[in-house]
Amino acid sequence: MRLLIIEDDRDSADYLVKAFREAGHVADHAADGEEGLSLAEGGGYDVLVVDRMLPKRDGLSLIGALRDKGDRTPALILSALGQVDDRIRGLRAGGDDYLPKPYAFAELLARVEVLSRRQGGPAEETVYRVGDLELDRLSHRVMRGQEELTLQPREFRLLEYLMKHAGQVVTRTMLLENVWDYHFDPQTNVIDVHISRLRSKIDKGHGRPLLHTIRGAGYMIRDGIR
Repeated sequence: MRLLIIEDDRDSADYLVKAFREAGHVADHAADGEEGLSLAEGGGYDVLVVDRMLPKRDGLSLIGALRDKGDRTPALILSALGQVDDRIRGLRAGGDDYLPKPYAFAELLARVEVLSRRQGGPAEETVYRVGDLELDRLSHRVMRGQEELTLQPREFRLLEYLMKHAGQVVTRTMLLENVWDYHFDPQTNVIDVHISRLRSKIDKGHGRPLLHTIRGAGYMIRDGIR
């Protein structure tokens, strides 16, 4: 899922971007209403998360401008204004959901995922399985057979991406762009270190390895490779 966070408070924005990325989504940020409108008009976002009180253009005006142009990208409004009249005003302005501050990120994530599903098209898988390895995206639970594995957030994201592309070669560039959000090679061994740690957690003690290095190409998760 690709999200646009339109929030002028830098700490709040950084927190949301980091949290959504750790949940396995792509999150971009705009710091004011004009920048947010410009990015949103570029298209390609599944959901907009819009702070109501923004510099240059407020959140309701931003959403209204998009709706006037026929853009129906789902928009969730975040606001410290949480009275019934405030929520009604936000929904009538074109918002699809309204969440008062303060909020729990788990609730925000669930609401955003619901809005994304309303867009139509096939529902994104929430559980990936390769052999006896299972990853649940919603509960962040990973099992190998009867054993529950403890993964760090980056390891979970790495495994999720590999399992989403099970049976396919995943290149270093793909991992850098989709797991680390780098659009360049930082010339470090960050991928090798995380692959090594992940391999020790999911394959150690099991007779059939699932995570494989494809020399000169990248990595692959697949059941049955010897």
